[in-house]
Amino acid sequence: MPDFRKDFIAFSLEQGVLKFGPHLTKSGRTTPYFFNAGLFNTGASLERLAQFYAKAILASGVQFDMLFGPAYKGIVLASSTAVALAREGRDVPFAFNRKEAKDHGEGGRLVGAPLAGRVLIVDDVLTAGTAVSESLGMIASSGASPAGVVISLDRMERGEGELSAIQEIEKRHRIPVVSIASLDDLVGWLGDHAEFRHNLQAIREYRQIYGVAHYA
Repeated sequence: MPDFRKDFIAFSLEQGVLKFGPHLTKSGRTTPYFFNAGLFNTGASLERLAQFYAKAILASGVQFDMLFGPAYKGIVLASSTAVALAREGRDVPFAFNRKEAKDHGEGGRLVGAPLAGRVLIVDDVLTAGTAVSESLGMIASSGASPAGVVISLDRMERGEGELSAIQEIEKRHRIPVVSIASLDDLVGWLGDHAEFRHNLQAIREYRQIYGVAHYA
């Protein structure tokens, strides 16, 4: 596991973003761990989070020309990641959308740089993939092409079928989905930290029911 993945898991625990214990999800499943990226809610934690996004993007080798953040969480993530990438020597444009079109001033639904070239979508997590589908529609209507999606944590969990939402997006749209860390990384990290190892059994049992196979 690359060090930035380990550091991200430790950082998420430190910030209270990653928690263990039973949590009821929107899908009605009771999961043994919970990840809430909205709790990266200070300037310092957001800066560190953006650094992790930048490291994951650069390590992935995905070719892209700009970033796009779907409203609302993606707005902050894309803009802060653009700053982090610039500090790594990669200065790229970014844009985001409004939930509703503006009918005065500059108008329209898009804010920031015009969508052009290969557009990398930046979001927190993927469940149903609705925000990604909407983003892909806006990218296509602007004459640009999707480069992929980058998220914080891949839960490697099935959707309604045998594939995860991430696998479905990759298969349907033929684009890569990059994550800072995955459930595989989390399981590996827990195994290396005795004080957290007692959470492994519940995660493995949950994964047996709702998880997808290891990605190729």
